[in-house]
Amino acid sequence: MAKAYNIAVIPGDGTGPEVVAEGLKVLDTAAAEFGFSIDYEHYNIGGEHYLKTGEILPEAVIQGLSEADSIFLGAIGHPDVKPGILEKGILLKLRFLMDQYINLRPVKLYEGVYTPIKNKTSEDIDFVVIRENSEGLYAGAGGLLKQGTPDEVAIQESINTRKGVERCIRYAFEYCRGRNKAKKLTLCGKTNVLTYAFDLWERAFYEVAKDYPDIETDYAHVDATCMWMVKNPEWFDVVVTDNMFGDIITDLGAMIQGGMGIAAGGNINPEGVSMFEPIGGSAPRYTGKQIINPIAAILSTQLLLETIGEQEAATAIEGAVKKVLRDDIKDVSAGKMGYSTSEVGDLVAGYIKSGKTGV
Repeated sequence: MAKAYNIAVIPGDGTGPEVVAEGLKVLDTAAAEFGFSIDYEHYNIGGEHYLKTGEILPEAVIQGLSEADSIFLGAIGHPDVKPGILEKGILLKLRFLMDQYINLRPVKLYEGVYTPIKNKTSEDIDFVVIRENSEGLYAGAGGLLKQGTPDEVAIQESINTRKGVERCIRYAFEYCRGRNKAKKLTLCGKTNVLTYAFDLWERAFYEVAKDYPDIETDYAHVDATCMWMVKNPEWFDVVVTDNMFGDIITDLGAMIQGGMGIAAGGNINPEGVSMFEPIGGSAPRYTGKQIINPIAAILSTQLLLETIGEQEAATAIEGAVKKVLRDDIKDVSAGKMGYSTSEVGDLVAGYIKSGKTGV
């Protein structure tokens, strides 16, 4: 009997629904070609819903999302909603509630895509950043004292637990082993200044490393990591780091791989429900124009399928994306692709159906 999956869909704001539609198109094509089925449940939360109802993340939605096999998210962000309300109320809350303690960000330059890094090719830019996703500065510990006065004090504390740090590091070692490329795991931190938090990270890293003698280990300060990602990106295979540093270096990674239009990510609970999303924002000024690149959303479906165990279908999606980027799209930037958003989705789906992929 064919496997069936329940996927929760949050189309989101702005151009989110447009790129999500192409992701679903590709998912449906892959499911049909590789013998499984998908049932979707749509949840229209985000900026528009908040402005109409005052609700951010209703309990009924949380319950529905928690019962899905996976979550596919478009983008959250509305120009009429104060920054932080939706991001903390939906994105961070879901990560914490569902214990999605891994943020997975492939940094991969595909053939045919421009990188601002001179003389670097797809052979040089191909690594993965694994970011701790539920602790650190994003845990929300701290507060304001004497707000709005000349004596105001703002405190934001970074929370790092042995359990949280170690499970992230162990996931990174397992991922590095499964990736089976250079088999090198780099810890990115700041041990010379953040001596408490990264003392814990460093000790846990080298203690866990004893269980993985086949994996080469390395350490780099976060500032050096940024420099080397530009100068020598080929040095990296898998990078593991904390929540804040991971947030920063993955955006740098997105730029060297060609831009936000092709950067995909996953918020993963290896034992529970994971959520996948394109990294770019909702881009409200482009809403309805069909000029946004949907490749990041489509590659998010590849990560989704990998995580639920449909590796063959995931490989086909990436192969089709490779072919589209190499042979069809002129430029990955919005409005410069030579195709509309839906036409790019049609191209990827068509290559999957025909078996003509770039693998």
